[in-house]
Amino acid sequence: MIKADKLRDLEPAELVRQSQDAQEQLFRLRFQMGMGQYEGLKKYRILRKDRARLLTVLTQKGVTAPAAAQVKAIEAAAEPKKKAGLFKRFTREKKAK
Repeated sequence: MIKADKLRDLEPAELVRQSQDAQEQLFRLRFQMGMGQYEGLKKYRILRKDRARLLTVLTQKGVTAPAAAQVKAIEAAAEPKKKAGLFKRFTREKKAK
């Protein structure tokens, strides 16, 4: 668990980097939990709270919009995307045969 006091001593660029690392770790843990390979929910919760602390300190430091946008872009990239057209393409190819 990361203490907020230690985070306040870091540079904003370092905080953004740590936030990105935490987001990637959360993605990996979520993937492992979905596959049934990982059962440690406690680590996932701690990591999620640490990332929230990082983002809170970033907000308190008044990080500029580009850095915040970069963090949001990584969050958006980490979310699974639905491929609705895949089923339609599959059935269309099946009918063509």
